[in-house]
Amino acid sequence: MTSDERVIHSNPEILGGTPVFVGTRVPFQALLDYLEGGHPLAEFLDDFPSVSREQAIAALEQAKELLVAHSAR
Repeated sequence: MTSDERVIHSNPEILGGTPVFVGTRVPFQALLDYLEGGHPLAEFLDDFPSVSREQAIAALEQAKELLVAHSAR
């Protein structure tokens, strides 16, 4: 999976437009909450098996790239 592939999307028909992992109803915020709470990525993946490890890592990388690009402005 490349960092150019969309792994997160928002659709008003899915959870009212909350950003979710593509092909799932799992909010990206759930991953952030797990990590912020000190839980390992493996625990998140066990609890949300519809999200692949590659999707989770790509989503975090894309979020990082957006933050870095935004802070460089």
